[in-house]
Amino acid sequence: MSRWGRKNVKKAPEVIRTVTEGLKSLYRKKLMPLEEYYGFHDFHSPSLEDADFDNKPMVLVVGQYSTGKTTFIKYLLEQDIPGSRIGPEPTTDCFTAIMHGEVEGVIPGNALIVDPNKPFRKLNPFGNTFLNRFQCAQMPNQVLESISIIDSPGILSGAKQRVSRGMKSRKGYDFPAVLRWFAERVDRIILLFDAHKLEISDEFAEAIGALKGNEDKLRVVLNKADMVGTQQLMRVYGALMWSLGKVFNTPEVLRVYIGSFWSEPLMVTDNRKLFELEEEDLFADIQNLPRNAALRKLNDLVKRARLVRVHAHIISYLKQEMPSVFRKDNKKKNLIYQLPVIFSKIQLQHNISAGDFPDCTKMQEQLMVHDFSKFKTLKPHLMAALDELLASDIATLMPLLRQEELEAGSSQACRGGPSWGPAWARSTRATPSPRRTERGSMGRRRTGW
Repeated sequence: MSRWGRKNVKKAPEVIRTVTEGLKSLYRKKLMPLEEYYGFHDFHSPSLEDADFDNKPMVLVVGQYSTGKTTFIKYLLEQDIPGSRIGPEPTTDCFTAIMHGEVEGVIPGNALIVDPNKPFRKLNPFGNTFLNRFQCAQMPNQVLESISIIDSPGILSGAKQRVSRGMKSRKGYDFPAVLRWFAERVDRIILLFDAHKLEISDEFAEAIGALKGNEDKLRVVLNKADMVGTQQLMRVYGALMWSLGKVFNTPEVLRVYIGSFWSEPLMVTDNRKLFELEEEDLFADIQNLPRNAALRKLNDLVKRARLVRVHAHIISYLKQEMPSVFRKDNKKKNLIYQLPVIFSKIQLQHNISAGDFPDCTKMQEQLMVHDFSKFKTLKPHLMAALDELLASDIATLMPLLRQEELEAGSSQACRGGPSWGPAWARSTRATPSPRRTERGSMGRRRTGW
C-alpha cells in the first residue's frame, strides 16, 4: 500500500463487550489524562486500576467498639473469621478485608498491597503504621464468592476516648482518610449502633464525617434491639434518628434496620416479627449487590468525572489569578481565603451544580502546601473529552447495562448466608437466661439465600 493510501485507513473502533470494559476504557482514555494534568490525585483520590473495576462488590462495616461488627459479619457468613476475636472490650484494631480463598488464612497488609489482583494497591501512601494494621482474611465461603467484606477497627466512645488525644494520634495513621478511601470504593456501608450505647463520640462523629458524599451507599443498623422492650425501643429509635440528623445535617432520612444480628435466641421476643422483616430487607439489599455492581461502578465514575471537571476549573482559575513575578505569597494567601467566593464564581460561570464541589475547608488546607505557579490552565481538548464522556459516552453503555441485567437475571445474586422463612424458629421464652446458650433446635432456622 502506498504512503498516500495509509493516510486514508481508518482505525477500527474498539469493541466493548461488557460495561466494566467500557468503564475501564473511558477512564484510561478520557478521564485519567485530565486527572494527571491537573494533579487531581494530590487533592482527592488516587488513580484507578483495573482491579478497582474488576473486583467483587465490597461491604464496609463501621461502628463503635462492642456494637457487634465482627459478630454481624460472622452471622452473615455463618462461619468464624480467621484471626478474629469477639469480646465486650475493643478487640478489632485492624482493617480486615474478608475475601474468598480456597485455603483459609490471613495475609498481612504489606503483602496485600502488592497483589495486582486485589484493589488495595493505592493504600500504600498511608504507610507502615496503617499497613501493620491491615490484613486480609481468606476463607472458602459461598457468600464470599460474590462479595467481599471490610471489617473496620472499633471506634472508642466518650469515656474511653478521653484517655487519648484523638483518633489519628491513637492509631498512628489518618483513620478518617482511610475510612474515606474505602467508602469511595465499596458498594455498601453498614453503620452499626448498639441499642444501649447511642452516644456519638467526637471520634465516631469524625468517622461518620469521612463517609459524607456516600450517603447513597449507607445503611444504618440498630443492633442488639432484642435487649429492650417495645416502649424503650421506640425511644431509642427516636434518639438515634435525632443524633444522625445532627451528624449528617441532610434533609434525607437514613434507612435504619432494627434487629439482633446474631444466631442466639431473643432476650425480649415482643418485636420478633419486626426483627424478622427488618433483617430480611437488609440481607436482601446485600444479596442484590452483585446484580447492581456494574451500575454502582458507572455511577461512581460519573461522580468522579464531575469532581474532576470542577477541580480542573478551580486549578485553572487559581493559575490565571497568580501574578507572574511579584507578591506571589500574598496573592496565594488571598486566593485561599477567597476560595468560597471563587467556588461561587466558577459555579455561575460554568453552570456547575454546587453539589459537585469538594469540601471548601479541606481544599483550603491542601492548597497551602502547593505552588500555584505550577498549576495548569484549561486545555480545551481535555475538557471536550470530559464533556463528551459525561454527555454521550456514558449513555452508550446504558443499553449494554440493561442487557447484562436481563441476561444475568437472578444468577448474579449473592448466594449462601442466613435466610428466614415466614417466621423464625427462635426461643419463645419471655425471659431467657442472661447467659445465652448455644443455638440448637430452638435457634434460628437457616435455609440459605
